[in-house]
Amino acid sequence: MPAPILSVTDAAPLLPPRGGLIGLDLGTKTIGVASCDPERRLAAPVETITRKQFTPDAARILALGAARGAAGFVIGLPVNMDGSEGPRAQSSRAFARNFARLTELPIILWDERLSTAAVERDMIAMDMSRARRAEVVDQQAATFILQGALDRLRHIAGQGGAAPDRAGQDDGKLG
Repeated sequence: MPAPILSVTDAAPLLPPRGGLIGLDLGTKTIGVASCDPERRLAAPVETITRKQFTPDAARILALGAARGAAGFVIGLPVNMDGSEGPRAQSSRAFARNFARLTELPIILWDERLSTAAVERDMIAMDMSRARRAEVVDQQAATFILQGALDRLRHIAGQGGAAPDRAGQDDGKLG
């Protein structure tokens, strides 16, 4: 049975209390990968996968998840600023649907608006060279995406239940 593809609010009650998550920033040429600790407090970069074809890319992601005892995956969903979904978001959803056939672990779609821009801005502020930024931007974006989802999960747990994602914008379209 394919894994469920959910918003973070819908995924929160389904996740086990412990277990890391794997965050993914899906680009056209690369996939940034991040992971977190089993308590889901802090996201950290793992690696950047150079995209080949879906099967080897998915196999690498699944191997990273298995090695880290992942309880689920968080995939960045590149929503437009007006909340609409363009071709990149549709591509991310298609990846999630195909990936769901290969795992039973829940897949969370997380609104990643401006994640790469925010990471790029931070790396420039740290005076990181252009070459170094190019090496790590995708895994840093995956870290940014995963940390946002972790913070939201912690917020939901602190409230004892679900609340709207992203300042009231959880209308069920993310999952």
